[in-house]
Amino acid sequence: MNPLDLVGLSPLMKLTSGESEVTIGLLDGPVAVDHPELNAESIRLSGDTPCLPKRSTACRHGTFVAGILVARRGGMAPAICPGCTVLSRPVFTETAPDEEHSLSVSVQRLATAVRECVDAGARVLNVSAGTAQPSTRQERELHAALDHAAAHGALVVVAAGNQGTLGSSALTRHPWVIPVVGYDSEGRPSAHSNLGSSMGRLGLGAPGENVVSLSAHGGVRTQHGTSVATAFVTGAIGLLWSRFPQADVAEVKNALTGCHGRRRTSVVPPLLDAWKAHRMLSATQSGRAAE
Repeated sequence: MNPLDLVGLSPLMKLTSGESEVTIGLLDGPVAVDHPELNAESIRLSGDTPCLPKRSTACRHGTFVAGILVARRGGMAPAICPGCTVLSRPVFTETAPDEEHSLSVSVQRLATAVRECVDAGARVLNVSAGTAQPSTRQERELHAALDHAAAHGALVVVAAGNQGTLGSSALTRHPWVIPVVGYDSEGRPSAHSNLGSSMGRLGLGAPGENVVSLSAHGGVRTQHGTSVATAFVTGAIGLLWSRFPQADVAEVKNALTGCHGRRRTSVVPPLLDAWKAHRMLSATQSGRAAE
């Protein structure tokens, strides 16, 4: 099944391409903003953030995720919300090609980036980074940054991780975040995705296998993983807030994660249903207008 159809994004994308007032903080690698299929006018760079070298894992990863969000419509990338503004805040260190450890980030660096994006006006943060096991002090620092996001009404969407393990991390177990698990095209959790009680209770599933998006070298490439899946949830939030700018953060979060009925007890989160979330917000906002 088409990834956009799988999670109810196709009908929502027909209604809007996103509004520039909705800013998405992209905490990832740098983005190759000169890619011809990228809607570069929708990208704000945080300081001097060149995508060099373009062969690096960080650059390839950041460009791929940016393509899911703000590629130009009509190409091969999902291009969920090209009308939204993406604030690119690189957190990965540029290293040689295929060094996967380049997709890890220190807790302090991540916490700083979260605060900076929130203070710059981001309404939703897309976090693909994994961190080493933090000390108690470092975990408090990270949680303080996430509390800062919550206090300012910014949603935080995070990748669950790709180790295929059962358990939570300092990032995914924070009650404010929405952890995202990768799903295959048949709507089943991917074998590589981490699962756990916090993912099942707070999170969502989204397309995470054989997704096509932009390559830093130009053209497109295929990638899988929970980082890929995370961008689908972030893009859905961008479209929902574009459609319902007066909705508060609790309403948007509940429409996404609370529309699946009874209290969750599984370690596997439900699949994103963006169209159902849209219907819920539509009813909520219509009821408010009638008061």
